[in-house]
Amino acid sequence: MITGTSNLKFEQGRLILTGSLGHDDIPGLERQLNRIRPSLVNVIDLQAVTRVDSAGVAFLDRLGDMWAQVRLEGADARTEQALEIFSTRAWELPPAPRDEGFFERIGGSVYALRHQLAQFSLLISEVTFWSAVGLFSGKGRRKGAVLQQILQIGSNSVGIIALLSFVLGLILALQSAAQLRQFGANIYVADLIAISMVREMAPMMTAIILAGRSGSAFAAEISSMKVSEELDALRMMAINPIRYVVVPKFLAISVSMPLLVTLSMILGILGGFVIGITYLDLTAVSYLTETLNILTLEDLFVGLSKSLIFAGVIVLIGSHFGFQVRGGAEGVGRVTTSAVVASIFAVIFLDAIFSLIYMI
Repeated sequence: MITGTSNLKFEQGRLILTGSLGHDDIPGLERQLNRIRPSLVNVIDLQAVTRVDSAGVAFLDRLGDMWAQVRLEGADARTEQALEIFSTRAWELPPAPRDEGFFERIGGSVYALRHQLAQFSLLISEVTFWSAVGLFSGKGRRKGAVLQQILQIGSNSVGIIALLSFVLGLILALQSAAQLRQFGANIYVADLIAISMVREMAPMMTAIILAGRSGSAFAAEISSMKVSEELDALRMMAINPIRYVVVPKFLAISVSMPLLVTLSMILGILGGFVIGITYLDLTAVSYLTETLNILTLEDLFVGLSKSLIFAGVIVLIGSHFGFQVRGGAEGVGRVTTSAVVASIFAVIFLDAIFSLIYMI
């Protein structure tokens, strides 16, 4: 017979447990069990056990898992009750989930995309409706909110847009001048800069800058408000979050964007003007005359109409990702990055579509 403490002994295939099976008793029992070969044990006798807690039941469960051939005998009513309450051996574990197949992943992506498109469509409808209402009524938003957003979106972006537009005009003029002067077509630099800046470069470049600067701010602000439950607080006060938060941004960028694009057009043409009179030996009068002759109202309409579409896209995408945030600070950073990437992609994609449409 092998004996250890008064809590465990082994004789004739029976492992007899006595006394208490509590949290403090388990380490001593573990050391004694190392001296016993599992194949010799057939029965665990609990007749002399006086107390069992959850740690003791877990210990018995582990013995049952290791010694599958062993059965429990002699448990009194209290021990049986403890086993019934705390034991997990009778639980049926759910089967492990299998890996999704290729077509299942595609189907899941399609359903997720459909849900995102539905949410985005609903956001477009609400923003359009409340923006139309907001033109005639300031109810439901802070006083001066639109003007404040115009200052943040428009005035604070003037410097970077002006600088980059002027530099872009210089670069385009330099790249084209090197080729055109070989054929004596110096004057056509004015045509190229004017058309490219007014129809394409000014709207797209301004939209990309605002997507990175303001679109990220929209997504970060709205997602932070959702994470901190400020949006829920607005709903509790019967204030529509879209009308209160999104509509002022939409109205502000709709005013700011055409003005910023117009500034970008002028400074881009000015950049080409500098190259024309310094590198191509053109006169100021000839350059400006050629520019005015080549531009039409249609060109201005194309550029400014693009700016309005891009402005709406930036606000809607930034707001959509902001409302879809999950988690805490990490989620805010994730949706902000996604909003910028999606906005820039949408701007470039839409610009390509508009270019094809206006060419027809």
